[in-house]
Amino acid sequence: MLNGKTILITGGTGSLGRALTKRILDKYNPQSLRIYSRDELKQWEMSNLFLSHRRYKKLRFFIGDVRDKDRTRRAFENVDYVIHAAALKQIPTAEYNPMECIKTNIIGTQNVIDAALDCNVKKVIALSSDKATAPVNLYGATKLCSEKLITAANNVRGTRNIIFSTVRYGNVMGSRGSVIPFFLKQKDTGVIPITHPEMTRFNITLDEAVDLVLFALQNASGGEIFVPQIPSYKIVDLAKAIAPKCKLKIIGIRPGEKMHEEMITESDSYNTIKIKKYYIILPMAPYFNPLATIDKYSKKFRVKKVEQGFKYSSGTNNAWLTIKDLRTLITKKMNVDFNTKP
Repeated sequence: MLNGKTILITGGTGSLGRALTKRILDKYNPQSLRIYSRDELKQWEMSNLFLSHRRYKKLRFFIGDVRDKDRTRRAFENVDYVIHAAALKQIPTAEYNPMECIKTNIIGTQNVIDAALDCNVKKVIALSSDKATAPVNLYGATKLCSEKLITAANNVRGTRNIIFSTVRYGNVMGSRGSVIPFFLKQKDTGVIPITHPEMTRFNITLDEAVDLVLFALQNASGGEIFVPQIPSYKIVDLAKAIAPKCKLKIIGIRPGEKMHEEMITESDSYNTIKIKKYYIILPMAPYFNPLATIDKYSKKFRVKKVEQGFKYSSGTNNAWLTIKDLRTLITKKMNVDFNTKP
């Protein structure tokens, strides 16, 4: 479906944006792929990484910010598909600068919606976070608002042939600012700080995150939230996998941090289905014109409705990564050689 199309990724210089760019340009033949972001240095670095290869000549870079409605609209002209990844994501930063996070994650998302409607984009897939589920910090609250805006955007499309949907997933292994690079850096100090010995998190690799986004782009009907079935791990086990000889120092849970992350709440279970390796939270009524229904998905996939009261939490997950699993994944996915001394 991407062949001959123009795709735009907001916040496309991030870890996921780069992985999506590589996958799309390696596997498909789009008309062009636009990276829309505000950091000229990251764009320059990414252009040096990609544009030296002939197969990446369809890559384009647009400087701009989703906060800027006029610039966003101009960047969206003649675009078929939008992947909205731009966001402020650091929890402490959001807590200290709440309005800046709101401007990017909420107002920026509305600007994306308006630009997509004005420019007759066919599909918008927005990226969300497990922290949007029963949020306890501002970042999570802004992502929840973003999800609601994306779902409700389907109500105002009028006669336009456009679909808005969301993907929600947990920590991406090795992404910038995530715990694994931090632990790898701390390894040389001999001490790994741990917030709480029982803390757990979901884990998704970059490849799995790309798979999820492309699956949603191909199958979304409008208003859904796509959630991957992924394993959990204990933060303590991650520290032991990376630095087995280091001392673990318990520093306490930080403000705005959960013991366990959730991706589907008990309240969501009433309108959640399971297909293949994904859960799909269908839009709840009342909506003017529900597009995503169990019957519609049943025509294409083998669908199973989750039990009422089902919860998808990193603390009660059925799939877990062991210390050995984590070490193997970090070696394979992040090219870390644990046998080489610094």
